[in-house]
Amino acid sequence: MYSRLLLLSIVALAVGCGGDAAKNGSGDNGSSEKVYQIAVIPKGTSHDFWKSVHAGAENAAAELGNVKVIWKGPLQENDTKGQIDVVQDFVIKGVDGIVLAPSDSQAMIEPVAFAAEKNIPVVIFDSGLNDESNIVTYVATDNLHGGELAADRMAEVLDKKGNAILLRYLSGSESTEQRETGFLKALKEKYPDITVISQDEYAGATPEMAKDVATQVLQRHQDEVNGIFAVCEPNADGTQVALQQLDLAGKVKFIAFDPSPPLIEGLKSGEVHGIVLQDPVKMGYEAVMAMMKHINGENVEERIVTGEYVATPDNMDTEEMQRLLNPERFD
Repeated sequence: MYSRLLLLSIVALAVGCGGDAAKNGSGDNGSSEKVYQIAVIPKGTSHDFWKSVHAGAENAAAELGNVKVIWKGPLQENDTKGQIDVVQDFVIKGVDGIVLAPSDSQAMIEPVAFAAEKNIPVVIFDSGLNDESNIVTYVATDNLHGGELAADRMAEVLDKKGNAILLRYLSGSESTEQRETGFLKALKEKYPDITVISQDEYAGATPEMAKDVATQVLQRHQDEVNGIFAVCEPNADGTQVALQQLDLAGKVKFIAFDPSPPLIEGLKSGEVHGIVLQDPVKMGYEAVMAMMKHINGENVEERIVTGEYVATPDNMDTEEMQRLLNPERFD
């Protein structure tokens, strides 16, 4: 699938932002229908989640027939400056619309306002902005609820008692901050016999950074920790390695957010006790569809929620969970 996505991306880039076909009103087959250039900008491009979002965006473009998705973003999710540069470049080149997953809820406000000044509509997906005055809509998981689901699963595997660790992501990432808030809120309100013994550590944007931070936190609390929650794919990947290297895998209950091949294997083996799932293919699809509805003068809801779920060792083989755990097989 990824080879196909790469090829599609190369074709889109070859056409160019606001290329002649779009600006001259001629389609790929010489028709008079305009081909709309829609820039889709993820937080990063290296994780499985974003590749699934890309697949969903391409699905929407294929269904619509008059859309070219131009996929571009920074490699790492903490490269906010790189993402700002990508947005500004697309604005200057005059694309027809921008679909953006902001890496920082505050820093990306100004680039979005710049797009609005140039009459380029912006759909936000995955992670929100502190100021939504210049956006068409926000397409995302209910991340607060996702954090609550993680707390419920943690309580279930801990028999509602014990000590838990929350491993945070990056300051300014609205989506993960909502997950963190939901997790802590649910534990406090519903499970008074679960104590959060660490909640202030930020693991960063890569599995390598997360492994180092998780190792330090787990070593510090090794004699008392019963469970740990990692709030996104890179954090969870790094945490899994840390648990394995400390000989704590399977002993410390581990809840992840977003799947990856190692995490899915961990769910099978008993090293991972739950994975909170989004629907990234649907997210990419709905974001592009919302953009084109707006461009065509149709009403668009202010918020489009794409759903949240929990995979466990008991339900992971169901069709619904397999679709969400392995979205590349179902796009």
